[in-house]
Amino acid sequence: MSGNKEVTCALDFCAGRKGRGKNTPFSSDRQPADGDQAGRSIPRIARLLALAIRFEELLRNKTMRDHAELARLGRVTRARVTQIMKLRYLAPDIQEQILFLSNSKGLNERNLRPVVSRINWEEQRHLFRKIADRLDRAVE
Repeated sequence: MSGNKEVTCALDFCAGRKGRGKNTPFSSDRQPADGDQAGRSIPRIARLLALAIRFEELLRNKTMRDHAELARLGRVTRARVTQIMKLRYLAPDIQEQILFLSNSKGLNERNLRPVVSRINWEEQRHLFRKIADRLDRAVE
């Protein structure tokens, strides 16, 4: 028996870059939970955080070797994988808020970078509230 084994996994993000034609989605066979509304879209930031959680699991279980392997599979840069993975540095309650957001106008990974860069969760919570308040005012 050889030491080779095949691993198959579904990733929920698009490969490709703007201006290079149509993006090819990596889709999964998962169906929405019974309580989910059929037409309701999930905010992109929530999808990215869920992806970071999944990536972390794949790395922990040694299904994937490192960020470089994830990047190759997803056809994105290692830097982008790192940006996505840094969302896991957020305080657990902030992650929960992001995962269950119903309206996230303007909330994205880029404007969360200053929050993620803070080690102290209290500082993160303060910055996150400031960003959320600013975005709420912009929507009104």
